[in-house]
Amino acid sequence: MIINNKEYNDHTYIMGILNATPDSFSDGGRYNTLDSALFRAEEIVKQGGDIIDIGGESTRPGYSVVPSEEEIDRVIPVIEAVTARFGLPVSVDTYKSEVAEAALRAGASMVNDVHGFRLDNRIAEVTAKYDAACCLMHNGVCAENEELAAKITADLQASIDIAKAAGVDSRKICIDPGVGFGKTYEQNLRIIKELDKFLETGFPVLLGVSRKSVIGLTLELPVDERLEGTIAVSVIGAMKGCRFLRVHDVQANKRAVTMTEAILRS
Repeated sequence: MIINNKEYNDHTYIMGILNATPDSFSDGGRYNTLDSALFRAEEIVKQGGDIIDIGGESTRPGYSVVPSEEEIDRVIPVIEAVTARFGLPVSVDTYKSEVAEAALRAGASMVNDVHGFRLDNRIAEVTAKYDAACCLMHNGVCAENEELAAKITADLQASIDIAKAAGVDSRKICIDPGVGFGKTYEQNLRIIKELDKFLETGFPVLLGVSRKSVIGLTLELPVDERLEGTIAVSVIGAMKGCRFLRVHDVQANKRAVTMTEAILRS
């Protein structure tokens, strides 16, 4: 799965979220059986998703760490079934090398690590071993007086260096500035406003803001009423040059991005 070459430079792809968890902030418990997970995967396919991101541990604020064995039990049957039935590439949302290796053996082709390969020192090696793609996310606190984009870019470069040193193909790396992970409300807004600065790394940018608290705080809305805010961020992401959008509401965001791209190309 090559994600960083000219073929992908003029289009924004939709990554549909499939949380096989009981406690994710938005849809926890909805897709934590195999039948319900397959229903969700089929929904993503029918609504025009390009990638399915499958996770077995919530990373919401205050989340509980799940043992690797339990996370594997949650995601592997889903990955095996999804890859057998549908033609979309599958990403595994994990920061644990044991889970990543099991997922890649089961048919996943991408590792989406919310710690950017900096928490588990084997996950980069596992990714390289299976010649998989990866998304390296920034996860950490940024001081209010720091130049935000420069700080995040420097931290992401450290993650990129870890990946490349382990043998991960540069053409298979994308980055995520990590909206909602260790940042203040104002910083999250600035990251979205300055998305184009992260393209200066030379790597595709994945943006994951779907239904997040930055939208809820801005609009003063609960998690199940944040679709319009998510679409607004997706449109800005597409206009700024993001190559991937990780979203819950696939069809609505796909339509918004398709319309945005038509205008940009006219």
